[in-house]
Amino acid sequence: MSPSPAPITPRLAIVGGGPAGLYVAERVRAAGVDVDLFDAKGSVGRKFLIAGKGGLNLTHSEPRPDFDARFGARRDAMARWLDTFDAQALRDWAAARGVPTFVGSSGRVFPTDLKAAPLLRGWVRALRDAGVRIHVHHRWTGWDADGRLRFDTPQGERLHGTDATVLALGGASWPELGSDGAWVPILRAQGVEVAALRPANCGFDIGWSAHLAQRHAGAALKPVVLHWQAPSGADRALQGECVLTATGIEGSAIYAASADLRDVIERDGHVDIALDLAPGRDLARLTLDLARPRGRRSIGEHLRRATGLDAAKTALLFEVLDRDAFADPLRVAPVIKRLPLRLHAPRPIDEAISSAGGVRLEAVDEGLMVRTLPGTFVAGEMLDWEAPTGGYLLTGCFASARAAADGALAWLGERPA
Repeated sequence: MSPSPAPITPRLAIVGGGPAGLYVAERVRAAGVDVDLFDAKGSVGRKFLIAGKGGLNLTHSEPRPDFDARFGARRDAMARWLDTFDAQALRDWAAARGVPTFVGSSGRVFPTDLKAAPLLRGWVRALRDAGVRIHVHHRWTGWDADGRLRFDTPQGERLHGTDATVLALGGASWPELGSDGAWVPILRAQGVEVAALRPANCGFDIGWSAHLAQRHAGAALKPVVLHWQAPSGADRALQGECVLTATGIEGSAIYAASADLRDVIERDGHVDIALDLAPGRDLARLTLDLARPRGRRSIGEHLRRATGLDAAKTALLFEVLDRDAFADPLRVAPVIKRLPLRLHAPRPIDEAISSAGGVRLEAVDEGLMVRTLPGTFVAGEMLDWEAPTGGYLLTGCFASARAAADGALAWLGERPA
């Protein structure tokens, strides 16, 4: 009696070595699947390291369903992914790798050492020890006629056959780190519906005077309250910080509203916002404070003493008021409480923190397999969702990676460990 043939181990290829690709590799390899991971750059996790420069904001402690709502129009899909891998799961995942976390005063969650490099080094080492084969300097260019993956490498083109593929190539906001959106025409040529990639968590152009652009670019405005209207017409307000740039404005408060602001600009050609430059004082008090005799003090010094406005906030007033207006507290105080600004355009996508658009969720099934490309799955920022900064982006990448990994395992007939 001849021996039974040895079972054939299924093979998975992962294209993209960011957090989503690395997490897929970890989960699928733990189920016994052969894994090859390819990245166009010379090392993996480069965007993860960049995120770590600010202390590696892993996730956010905001409870669900408020957490889900941060994903806007895609909150329902994100809720399904978060049901299997949420913010606490991400904290538990880090803790299992010897990286405890803490909740900061803003609700954001960070590693206790505020570093990304130790976590990434240990993660990659564990993947290699588990048998994941990592191939760098491999730029994916599509498929050949036989369905094999095509890669440009320093040694020329390489073809790779596989039983299933997970694409985790990022958006288009960090081209120098590999997230350049070059995959969009490749997938569109295969009939995959891809929403145009657009800047998210970005700054906006206003068009300052030369004086403000030269003297105050880089100045922080804090605290301020940002007022804007959502595309639906609903009024929104958020207290936070902004930063003046040579061309306009950016910063955490602007990033939080950027999806609304970008969408209104796309519809109307511009969007109007307002800044409360003195959140701690009401209009009546400001008016009284400004009515104090100025004496021989300059306008700027009088504003600073009477209202606490710094040089950058004072410069903003000069952008919208003429000099004669400063003699009338009834004209100045309302502008301090509601400084009007018109935004004309988002900054280019390669300056943005993240990107919106990507493979439409309607083009994939619940396991994130592309409906027109059986055996091909998508994870991370390649998918058509967006979120504000604050840990939501990274959590979304992990949650989608979990869904894609489990989808690929189901396709391959394997069970997760």
